[in-house]
Amino acid sequence: MLDHNTLACIAKEVFAITENTISSYEEKAKKQDKTLEDYMLGESLVDENTLYQEAAARLCVPFVRLSEKEIMRDVLQMIPPTVAQTHKIIAFNLTDAEIFLALLDVTDLQMIEFIQKKTGRKPILHLTTPSEIKETLTQYHANLDQDITITQLTETKKSTGELKKAAEELPIINIVNSILEHAVYENASDIHIEPAENDVVVRYRVDGILKSVMALPDSAKNGIIARVKILSSLKIDEHMVPQDGRFKIQVQDEKYSFRVSIIPVYDGEKVVLRLLHEGTKPLTLGELGLLPKAKETIERTLKKPHGMVLVTGPTGSGKTTTLYSILGILNTPDVNISTIEDPVEYHVDGINQSQVNARTGFTFAKGLRAFLRQDPDIMMVGEIRDQETAEIAIHAAMTGHLVLSTLHTNNAAGTLPRLIDMGIPPFLISSTTNVIVAQRLVRKLEEKTATPTTLEKQQAEELETLIDMKTLFTLLKEHDISLKKEETSLANMVFYTPEPTCVTAKNTGYKGRIGIYEVLEITDEISDSFTEKTSEEDIKKLAKKQGVISMIYDGIIKAKQGITTIDEVLRVTRE
Repeated sequence: MLDHNTLACIAKEVFAITENTISSYEEKAKKQDKTLEDYMLGESLVDENTLYQEAAARLCVPFVRLSEKEIMRDVLQMIPPTVAQTHKIIAFNLTDAEIFLALLDVTDLQMIEFIQKKTGRKPILHLTTPSEIKETLTQYHANLDQDITITQLTETKKSTGELKKAAEELPIINIVNSILEHAVYENASDIHIEPAENDVVVRYRVDGILKSVMALPDSAKNGIIARVKILSSLKIDEHMVPQDGRFKIQVQDEKYSFRVSIIPVYDGEKVVLRLLHEGTKPLTLGELGLLPKAKETIERTLKKPHGMVLVTGPTGSGKTTTLYSILGILNTPDVNISTIEDPVEYHVDGINQSQVNARTGFTFAKGLRAFLRQDPDIMMVGEIRDQETAEIAIHAAMTGHLVLSTLHTNNAAGTLPRLIDMGIPPFLISSTTNVIVAQRLVRKLEEKTATPTTLEKQQAEELETLIDMKTLFTLLKEHDISLKKEETSLANMVFYTPEPTCVTAKNTGYKGRIGIYEVLEITDEISDSFTEKTSEEDIKKLAKKQGVISMIYDGIIKAKQGITTIDEVLRVTRE
């Protein structure tokens, strides 16, 4: 953490921020109970790397990027994890006489002296950034098996008293805490706890891919499930019906919410926990991965005061994240925005957010009806699942409101026929729908390790059946992607492949995800031609005529840019 004078000096001299502006930032930071530095970094008012590089130069210490270092586990463990986390200090290299430290506060002399005495080596100080420290701290939890010590576990019966007792035993508490915390460090979106005949399998979904992380003995099964039920305020003696709940934990000063689903299965009860970061800010349309033309189409249609904006795709394709990004654009003090969600995944200031409650009968349809009596300008409904919700949403769009929602269809063109299947008249659909965004999520290549490659024969042949090469060459040119002379076909076109040795990419060569999109604006031509007999193929032809970039082309463009791979594009677009 930089001292106030250093931060203010750099803000003025490097980022050209005036004294008055800094004072206003201090007031806003105080209201949010944050330091000035945390506020400025959180609001992206200064660039973190530039800030700390400049600070390092002024403090006469070297600057280090830990993400570019391969840190050996025995070196990392020279500093205990509790010390590393509390004091934000990392050991990244070692010699017989010296220990190389990356930290945020080079004036923490007491801790530096402690490390010198503990290790018997001279500390060599380096300044780094909070993000680099946070990312490297996850390496302390690189192996879940090492975090969990299974001791004194006995077979637990299913009586209420015994389950409650088991859930409060220290070994079970430690196991569940480790599973949850490790999922946070792994950037997992979901945790699966699955009972088998002889053990309990724990799997994480990371960047959309499920992977096994460990198997626990069968004797832990009932205690673990009971512990999760207690955390979620669920009935621990109920084993034959599904249950849903949620709870929160705090890891490294960050709050995380877990949405819990428990269902009975053959060998017991299966638990799935959806992990949600409570402090996540909505991404911009550019950060989502929308290409310039698609981004411009969405921004233009959002200026319409009424109508429907629909986002489609399968479960886990990022639809809700896209809706929140759109809400971020629309969320201004002069409009009233209400949402009904299942569940509320992100809390956003300035928006009235409600959650579906099956027990009280508060459904999407009832929520929309209630919103219409709340003087709304903009409404978001988590999903259009049935005819009743669809009818109310369309009625709201017809009467001067902007309605945002999601649907489960494979592509943008399939959305309009899907609404007809729900019993909505074609003329109402075409006259109220402004734009449809279809999307998938692909894993992003870790930039430093992306390796140039050409496609395998089978991949090239499969792609050739899905696209038109003339269209592809035109799109690549439009997006300033230059081709070499020999790149005349898919077979000799250069793409990229992951290098799975990268530490920061969790040994997969991928890190994070990005969207591929298909943005269909409902123009007058589409609206006028839409009838009950209009098929998905008819709409695709009209979309192609007006220059809509389909998801497969969007994905290939990103693959050619080195953002993702053709493997990923084919994985998520195969129908």
